[in-house]
Amino acid sequence: MKLSIIIVPAFILVCLAQLYVPISMIRNREAILRYGKEFKFLTAPIDPSDPFRGKYIVLNFTQNIFPVEDASAWPEDKVIYLHLQTNQNGFATISKISQAPPADTIDYIASKVEYVSHHNGRNHVFFQFPFDRFYMEESKAYEAELAYTASQQDTTQQTYALVRVKEGEAVLSDVLINGVPIKEMVERQRQ
Repeated sequence: MKLSIIIVPAFILVCLAQLYVPISMIRNREAILRYGKEFKFLTAPIDPSDPFRGKYIVLNFTQNIFPVEDASAWPEDKVIYLHLQTNQNGFATISKISQAPPADTIDYIASKVEYVSHHNGRNHVFFQFPFDRFYMEESKAYEAELAYTASQQDTTQQTYALVRVKEGEAVLSDVLINGVPIKEMVERQRQ
């Protein structure tokens, strides 16, 4: 009898904790999508699928390196902060990188150093954005993949990721080709 008095509340507490974690993760992402500042990142081609998570487009970005003075100050897998600004064409660029969250701006993304290279007398930090996969509905994924690949091969087309950023976190909200969402482009091609 005394054991059930302890087990039942403990079971309820465990159940509530298991619900709290995914709900808080979803609420956090939704808050970023709703209140985060929007940035457009130019993309470059690549595209596989994951049997466990579904079809997606892997996004490679045009600016995934940044020059640095001292290569030894940027060890592999170190958390770094990418300071964002918008260029004259409306696309996001990295203005600087730091090893601590910036105090002077809220427009930044946390990332990790992949590696540092030395080329032409300069050191460059290579990093990967935390939003490099765009998941799609299975029925539209293959056609979206074809449209994305074709847009990357055609220099007259402009493909970019629409990303919301808030306090170092980023959420990919859409991929656009010439200003048209890729999902909408697939729908147009089907008609």
